[in-house]
Amino acid sequence: MLHSLFERITRAIEALLALAFIAAVLMNFANVVGRYLFGVTFGWADEVQVFIMVWMAFLGAVVASWRGAHLRMDMLLRLLPSPLRRTVRALELVVLVVAASFVVVQSWKYAATMFRLDRVSDVGQIPMWIPHGGVAIGFAMIAVISLAQCWDLFTGRALPGDRKSTRLNSSH
Repeated sequence: MLHSLFERITRAIEALLALAFIAAVLMNFANVVGRYLFGVTFGWADEVQVFIMVWMAFLGAVVASWRGAHLRMDMLLRLLPSPLRRTVRALELVVLVVAASFVVVQSWKYAATMFRLDRVSDVGQIPMWIPHGGVAIGFAMIAVISLAQCWDLFTGRALPGDRKSTRLNSSH
């Protein structure tokens, strides 16, 4: 059940990322057309595009974490015997949960400060807690996914991104 929930969430995030990318491209196109054909630009468009990219990066990292598609140096890990490979993967996931949780706390504090100060972007007047909140939300989701993957690892279920489709505790 948890896996189907995460799968639905990552599909929704992918759709949102596609729409955000299309919106950023259209804003850029409108700005170029406005600038060169009409001598008019949308000053806020550059800020919005940067904020979209921030959200895309951190939400994209959520999808990559769930699918096991993030970059990792696993060449040596694959050479280890299964029990040691499971131990290293467990340690990797625990470190990821701790690091992601630390980033969540710090970025949440910063976004909350931006909210409390009513800080807005210079041109578009966009509340700055919005782009900064993307960091907290992305890392919070990564931490939750990593916890779920810890559970999968400890119950013997294969994790996304593992080369073999068999269970990790098999002798293959």
